[in-house]
Amino acid sequence: MRFPRASGVLLHPTSLPGPHGSGDLGPAAHHFVDWLAAAGQTLWQVLPLGGIGPGNSPYMSSSAFAGNVLLVDLAELQQRGWLAADALAQPPAGKPARIDFATMAPYRMQKLAEAAGAFAGGASAADRAAFADFCAAQADWLDDYTLFMALCEAHGWADWCAWDEALARREPAALAAARRRHAERIGFWAFCQWCFFRQWAALRTHAHARGVKIIGDAPIFIAYQSAEVWARPDLFDLDAGGRPTVVAGVPPDYFSATGQRWGNPLYRWPAHAAEGYAWWIQRLRRTLELVDIVRIDHFRGFADYWEIPATEPTAVNGRWRPGPGLALFDAMAQALGPLPVIAEDLGQLSQTAKDLLAGSGFPGMAILQFAFAGDASDPYLPHNHHHHGVVYTGTHDNDTTVGWWASASEHERHHARAYLATDGHDIAWAMLRAACASVADTVVHPMQDILALPGEYRMNLPGSGSGWWVWRFDWQQVHGWHAQRLLEMTRLFGRAPAKA
Repeated sequence: MRFPRASGVLLHPTSLPGPHGSGDLGPAAHHFVDWLAAAGQTLWQVLPLGGIGPGNSPYMSSSAFAGNVLLVDLAELQQRGWLAADALAQPPAGKPARIDFATMAPYRMQKLAEAAGAFAGGASAADRAAFADFCAAQADWLDDYTLFMALCEAHGWADWCAWDEALARREPAALAAARRRHAERIGFWAFCQWCFFRQWAALRTHAHARGVKIIGDAPIFIAYQSAEVWARPDLFDLDAGGRPTVVAGVPPDYFSATGQRWGNPLYRWPAHAAEGYAWWIQRLRRTLELVDIVRIDHFRGFADYWEIPATEPTAVNGRWRPGPGLALFDAMAQALGPLPVIAEDLGQLSQTAKDLLAGSGFPGMAILQFAFAGDASDPYLPHNHHHHGVVYTGTHDNDTTVGWWASASEHERHHARAYLATDGHDIAWAMLRAACASVADTVVHPMQDILALPGEYRMNLPGSGSGWWVWRFDWQQVHGWHAQRLLEMTRLFGRAPAKA
């Protein structure tokens, strides 16, 4: 699918300002949409919206379908009468510019529990009916998810394969008994999802009214400790006891000399193919109910993926294995129509992966921070970009552009100064301008680069298990000239909507 020439901003909702320890779907998110529109931006790339896993990463969610309950706007629950008037009077401690997950998460979960209790005890008939309609509409994933989360709590968050065997193997009688025993907590998790989906729908409606589309994210792999792996172990490469024998990752690369051992279970692709890729069709269908465009993470893994023995501590010792190839995307397109997909095609690609990208017709990605290590033939330099592509200064996995510049080699600096016609004093905006000038249909600017923030504000460091996903901005950092300069640049290079 070809996208119109456009410009947008990359910002995970947790990085928004707000009083309750992290960004959420409340007023700051709506205000951010208004700011995007004022700056002539028509895209908001949000990264995965699912729950967080180890390292607070949304790429290790407990469900491929559920939303992150920590993003629920607590003030909206209070306005509905489900939280007491003084319930939010003492927000969690912490610095506004960073998320302290150790204090934020318990605080938000406690408030959600209070709201769920109030809803259960005194919700209006209209609200009860809306909740029931949601549960019925989402039952194909919600029933497994809510029971899984309740059982995780009951077992102290131990891996599902360590639960009672009857529950681990999903024997019907055991599941029925567990649903009765944990009915209250099942209701709690369903309530939280309803709140997330309601609020997200309101935010997306507001975005569409302001001419802004949402770019979401579909990680190729899901966490082992997830409702879907527990519910469909036959679709994953597990042993007889339910544990992975091999796990996902990538070999040594730009980010890590020992590679990246992600640890996700790998798919049994023949089992998916035998079902006509129904699980993937359902997953993409549900994702497109939330967002307008989907960035599919680690696109190479659908052509060939790095298989690491589960006993290996790093990703060095592994082997390439064939993925499903174009058959998967043909099946999804046949079921869903033209696919509004961006392929994350970064890193060293095999010829098989290049052929898959070409056959899919999806736009790939170009990263300017990778463009200056070589010469004029580097494919990431703007004069080598393709119309059918998406260009970034950097992604959530890169350093900020100011941070990149501080650690760049002398060759990179010399090349960038000459290419960008800059002395480097305003390197972030020089790179933003070069990205916007590209022939690529789509450009997405990281918010950290718009604010010209140094490397300490980067979002993630691949291969590092802790200390990331904590950055937040404050509206005091955003000045009128930021939106005006972005708007002028967007107009100059033909990316602004007609009315901007």
